[in-house]
Amino acid sequence: MREKISREEVRHVAKLARLDLAENEETRMTDQMNQILGYMEKLNELNTQEVSATTHAIQRQNVFRADEVRDSLERDRALANAPESDGVSFIVPKVI
Repeated sequence: MREKISREEVRHVAKLARLDLAENEETRMTDQMNQILGYMEKLNELNTQEVSATTHAIQRQNVFRADEVRDSLERDRALANAPESDGVSFIVPKVI
């Protein structure tokens, strides 16, 4: 198999990513990247002219419910379970 990526390129990308790869890791990474790129080249041989573009592997539809206008929660009920309130709003610790 012809190399798609050289060991020097793997070393360069590792340096850019601030990875300190051992020599055996460089060899393994080069082999793995070449296998992946070889597989991608094989996929590029497929004729996809009649295949429509997709955003998901399976068809999806919107699963959200339709918006409904409803009454708001009453202030007393909203504040009922608050650990601390002043009767108008929640009291929370100051965060800076």
